Amino acid sequence: MTKRLPIVGVLGSGEEAHAGKAEAVGRWLATLPVHLLTGGGAGVMTAVSRAFEAVPGRAGLVVGIIPSGEDPAAPRPGYPNPYVELAIMTHLPLSGASGTDVLSRNHINVLSSDVLIALPGGAGTASEVILALRYRRPVCAYLDDRSEIPGMPSQVPVLATLEEVQAFVCNRLSAP
Repeated sequence: MTKRLPIVGVLGSGEEAHAGKAEAVGRWLATLPVHLLTGGGAGVMTAVSRAFEAVPGRAGLVVGIIPSGEDPAAPRPGYPNPYVELAIMTHLPLSGASGTDVLSRNHINVLSSDVLIALPGGAGTASEVILALRYRRPVCAYLDDRSEIPGMPSQVPVLATLEEVQAFVCNRLSAP
């Protein structure tokens, strides 16, 4: 029987790529035996997915949790991004400021992840971080300044370097 690969969720802006941080995180995660999970959209989600997917010989997949559009049986336009290898389609349309609502896929993003990394983003990213705390999932923020995720709870550690993020993730993945 094969051991399940851990899942690392990466959260961040659906509009801005924040390519420097997102691509560095994606490339690094692809060197680990993990799956990458995002919301499957644009911005940070595309940048981290593209970088992860481009690493040869990686063990994990790019997983996207896809929101519905107006028709609950169809994805929101623009989803999934081209790098998602396993799209989990949902009937859940809400996001952004409504990201903690029961009709948001953010609950699935958080509950499916063993550890989460938040990159710069807006209300949707803040709502995922809030859910991570609610569901007691380990979460860190890879930011230059806490203000890059307005409304982010103060309990979330802000890490300024990739090395700090790596240590946080590896520590949480190795915990029993």
